[in-house]
Amino acid sequence: MSSWRESILKEFVPNVSKLTLVADPDGLLTEEKLVLALSQRGFELLEFTDPVEFRYAYELNYRSVWDRGEATDLVIILRLQDNELAALPYDLLKAGRKLAFDLGALFPNLSYPVLEYFDRSLLDALFEAQNKFLPERLGDNATKDFILRHVFGIAAELLTTEVELLRALLRLHYSKTHLPLLLSERLLHLLKVHNCFQSWPLAEIVPNEAAFFAFLQERWPVFLAQLSKGNSISDLGPTPALTYSGPIFLPFDDQDIRIYLDNLFIEGKLKPVVMPGLPKQAALWLKSGLIDSGPEEEKIRLSRLFERLEKSIPPTACRHSAWLSFAQNFAELASLVHCGVNVDAKARLKQLSLTSNVSFAQWLSANYAGLISLPPTTPAMLHHVPRLLARELEQNKAAKVALVVVDGLALDQWVTLRQMLQEQDSTLVIREGATFAWIPTLTTVSRQTIFSGKIPRYFPLSINSTNNEAKLWRQFWEDFGLSRLDIAYQRGLGDGDVAMILDALINPSKTKVVGLVVDKVDKIMHGMQLGAAGMHNQLKQWCQTGFLGSLLSYLLEQGFQVWLTSDHGNIECQGRGRPSEGVIPELRGERVRVYPTQELRSQTANTFSFAHEWQPIGLPPNYFPLVAGGNDAFINPSESIVGHGGISHEEVLVPLIKFERKTR
Repeated sequence: MSSWRESILKEFVPNVSKLTLVADPDGLLTEEKLVLALSQRGFELLEFTDPVEFRYAYELNYRSVWDRGEATDLVIILRLQDNELAALPYDLLKAGRKLAFDLGALFPNLSYPVLEYFDRSLLDALFEAQNKFLPERLGDNATKDFILRHVFGIAAELLTTEVELLRALLRLHYSKTHLPLLLSERLLHLLKVHNCFQSWPLAEIVPNEAAFFAFLQERWPVFLAQLSKGNSISDLGPTPALTYSGPIFLPFDDQDIRIYLDNLFIEGKLKPVVMPGLPKQAALWLKSGLIDSGPEEEKIRLSRLFERLEKSIPPTACRHSAWLSFAQNFAELASLVHCGVNVDAKARLKQLSLTSNVSFAQWLSANYAGLISLPPTTPAMLHHVPRLLARELEQNKAAKVALVVVDGLALDQWVTLRQMLQEQDSTLVIREGATFAWIPTLTTVSRQTIFSGKIPRYFPLSINSTNNEAKLWRQFWEDFGLSRLDIAYQRGLGDGDVAMILDALINPSKTKVVGLVVDKVDKIMHGMQLGAAGMHNQLKQWCQTGFLGSLLSYLLEQGFQVWLTSDHGNIECQGRGRPSEGVIPELRGERVRVYPTQELRSQTANTFSFAHEWQPIGLPPNYFPLVAGGNDAFINPSESIVGHGGISHEEVLVPLIKFERKTR
């Protein structure tokens, strides 16, 4: 077979059975492309985890419909925790046909304990390698080596020079490919065999993207200083004080390394520095890594970022990770533009936003439903975040986790805050990522999914309020096995004395999990009169007060693993007309309006062509959003606002950040 999915899809033929029970301990049916393929065949996935929640969804959306003799999507009930279908309720076992899938059947000659930790998005590359190289039965280490070589392109035994090692790590971390812990440990073991890498901080920079780029960052000015002294090491004076151990000088000028540098500086993964005295002939390929290397340099950087992004708008058939990557690069550009004064750049950014959001809306229509059931290992959606934190506690019983939700923080605004946080605290190591908010991108919808770990379908009574967040947060962790005294929650933060606030909330010897809501950004947004540029300016002023930096420092000093995310982003919008409907909509926002029936929603949609009748994916019954796309809004044409609730990538894709301290 040309694809591992074919061996699974052949079992799902429409009209064979309306109910299928699947034992899927490896979560194969939750893989992104397979979910989409099953959906196209008329199947819908329903995971059996909590019996009460499952019964609610099953009875409401399926069995009651079947009892009336009506047709629905065909249902696949997934049993993910183990391989035992017998634990399912009797009425399901009696009515449904039974199937089972696992990685061992797909890759019979590879070690199953290794495959268990393998990212499902990389199964295509592994299946292709298996078909091409036909490996004999392999043990654990041989399987790890096979995967490193044929999936990640790392032949550890061939890495014998600094250039080869640096190139391999650049390829790994620049592509944002997550290396599972088992493979990281195997690669570290193999690299330590080479005496030439004994001084390198391999345990930090191999598994950790943020540490790797921090390692490069502090050696970049040393390299430039070496060039400015005519490549004479002896003229540099005392050995620079470096946080990370290892070689002082890295071969940045090697051709295989230089090809990465330009993009790293343009995309903001590395920061340019001031370095006077460089010879003019050396400055051509170094310009992106230098500040004040010429009056036109900022324009050049902006132009190159625009060119890259305009050519890299993801297609409809791409994985969700392609949009996450695009949105993060777009955010770097947007922060530069909104914090600058280049009028032409602002107009070009607006056009790029409009063009990319047309493609984004098309992608969402075809792919959004497939994100819900993806594994939470690398959260694709906000309701996966608590399960990510729970996994951290499972792996380390002594760990403590803190989740900071900055209400309304867009990715580009995070970029602006990040720069200031790093200036305030040089010991911060920031591991950056992004994830999908829930649509409609409303606080009451999306923020509750963060604290409950559930999709909105399961909190219909509080869908229009955030007053149940503390209860949902405690319920999630109590179900995980913690006591009420282990759990803390606080909202309404943004100003004041951090120590005084958190000392009253957190018991250092008892509290295991903390959920915090910082709502200052959302308040700034709803009062904003000066557009996106005004947002960035006011966020800078707020960050200068030190509240956010102090909050992160307090939590890190108390020993918490600290994560930061947002419930939605925002976008500068232009009015396209305000519907006059009185009390018909249940919610009347500038970017989204919610109706109790499809018919009422369609009446308004027929008048406002810019709006999208969003399918109620994962939403409660009788909740039908009409959402704005692009930069349109349900306000008067003469008005403009910074708003949220729609389906632009600026609103839907939000930061997911982990903070650590440099250890040396």
